[in-house]
Amino acid sequence: MARLFDPNSTLKRLRNRYRLVIMNDDTYEEVVTFKLSRLSVYITFSTMFVLLVGLTVALITFTNLKYYLPGYGTQSQRKELILYKTKIDSLERAMQYKDQYLDNLKKVLSGEMKALDTATLEIPQVEKSTN
Repeated sequence: MARLFDPNSTLKRLRNRYRLVIMNDDTYEEVVTFKLSRLSVYITFSTMFVLLVGLTVALITFTNLKYYLPGYGTQSQRKELILYKTKIDSLERAMQYKDQYLDNLKKVLSGEMKALDTATLEIPQVEKSTN
């Protein structure tokens, strides 16, 4: 069991050389011969995968194909969306201020809250003189 996880044997298996022969079935003539190892096959397929993914991402990112993706709009649509979001935020804030004002006004009119005078005057008491 320890032999399966031995790094030396795993490396040896990856570096073992194999021959891939493609033959003509009728004449048994060798058409193409490849000398391969597992490591070279893994590296080749990994490189091809990374290149294919990179080319696909670049093709979508740098061309107009990105507009066919769901959820991706045009530049003008995005600007319009941002404009509408800011307008909605300011309208919500204005509604909150008006609601708060109306609530306070109802409280004052119903007598729940005293109206505070912001400019209180202090009038000194004048003593009446008896003549």
